[in-house]
Amino acid sequence: MTDRFQRLIRLLTTPYRLLTAKNMWLPLTTPEQLTAIAQESHEHPVLIFKHSTTCSISAMAKAKIERQWADSGLANTTIYYLDLLRFRPISAQIAQQFSVHHESPQLLLIQGGECTYDASHMGIQLREVKELIGG
Repeated sequence: MTDRFQRLIRLLTTPYRLLTAKNMWLPLTTPEQLTAIAQESHEHPVLIFKHSTTCSISAMAKAKIERQWADSGLANTTIYYLDLLRFRPISAQIAQQFSVHHESPQLLLIQGGECTYDASHMGIQLREVKELIGG
């Protein structure tokens, strides 16, 4: 099969909700969700993207993730979206609970209740996340 044909097959077999950038994000809005995320991460990897809605660099990082998501091999990975301006205390809780420094934009991979990938700004690489998950 040609690379183009394989890509088409992959796009057609990826669940629709993950192909639409607005629907791939699960909002992170309560402190209780962090406990659930830590528990969920024992079953499968979970991503958290921290975003400042007034920062152009954060907007570029978010757009990059959205553009690359369908081809990243992470279609079955849950990704939470934290609006830092609206939910700043949750960001502080993330830093404490997962032992990371606060940054924005920031992508965190949570596995087994711990943060195993922490990248910010243009250092965010979905390819690296995929490698850590086992792809």
